[in-house]
Amino acid sequence: MFPKIRILPIFSIARRILAILMILFFAVAFLQCRSLPYYDQAINGQMEILRNQEPISDLIDNPDKSPKLRKKLKFIQIVRDFAAKELHLPVNDHYLSYVELNRPYVVWNVFAAPEFSLTPETWCFPIVGCVAYRGYFSEQDAHRFGDSLKQQGYDVFIGGAIAYSTLGWFDDPVLSSFVNLSEPETAALIFHELAHGVLYIQDDTAFNESFATAVEQEGFRRWQRQTAADDLKGYENWLRKRQRRRKFTALVAKYRDRLQALYESGLPLTAKRNQKAAVFNQMKSEFLDLKSAHSGLAAYDAWFNHPLNNAQLISVSTYHDWVPAFGKILSESGGDLKKFYRICRQLAKKGPSERHRILTQYTD
Repeated sequence: MFPKIRILPIFSIARRILAILMILFFAVAFLQCRSLPYYDQAINGQMEILRNQEPISDLIDNPDKSPKLRKKLKFIQIVRDFAAKELHLPVNDHYLSYVELNRPYVVWNVFAAPEFSLTPETWCFPIVGCVAYRGYFSEQDAHRFGDSLKQQGYDVFIGGAIAYSTLGWFDDPVLSSFVNLSEPETAALIFHELAHGVLYIQDDTAFNESFATAVEQEGFRRWQRQTAADDLKGYENWLRKRQRRRKFTALVAKYRDRLQALYESGLPLTAKRNQKAAVFNQMKSEFLDLKSAHSGLAAYDAWFNHPLNNAQLISVSTYHDWVPAFGKILSESGGDLKKFYRICRQLAKKGPSERHRILTQYTD
């Protein structure tokens, strides 16, 4: 018995098959054989998601499905409409289907950095370019790859992701990994993922993710303004979570700067290694002090329970480094999102050094 999938127009089916064939072609043609198992798991993982899609319209009309799920899927359809009309995001056919994953995350991302550097290891792929992480549909595969990097002396961090964007190559579905988030968190996540369809440039993960995070935050602010009367408590909870995240990212940035200065020093390796451990201990100690004053920061306990390392810091900076800069660009655009997108696209056309120099000016 084949799984039920949404009936797609012929051109949509062809586009999906062509996308997979292109990825496979580039992988075979340009990459060493040892890379092929990675592409095999990536293609199989994406194909599994495509096979298991169920039309949301059918699920909403099915009285045998849980009322909670049906209500949430209706909510997501409202979020889609808002994203298209109010945020000018390319909704297309995204989030019209649902996939039950039977696992907590859709992918596990592996971050890595040298022992004495905060420059992330990057991996380059056909179509998307070079990124600062490597994603696996299997947690076991992610840890196997992470262990191989550790044996080479890298700092490694593995984090689960509840969603990702296929950048328009496929119609992204609603996933069970995020369907049970609160309504405010769900709306913010959808705004974030759809933002990747507005702007994505190769070889600059921090730019792409910070842009999407800035759109997510502005999108949710506008969503709240329209729906506050219905869910003021939900918005207040989201604001508190955002404030906690700001304290957390500020703490990470503070100690990242300290580590950067240490790594650029001329100290012997043994001294650097000892001081590196001391800096991470100080970071953990300051977190405990902050948590005593702001109990909500306990949400980051699991993050601090990991053995802290460079890759773990990179997993945070990747998503937040340029968010304040994009916020200022939006402000100078008078809150006009179409104008904001145009300016960001022009910025994306510049070389990496010039692009980062301009963004730095906005954060000074």
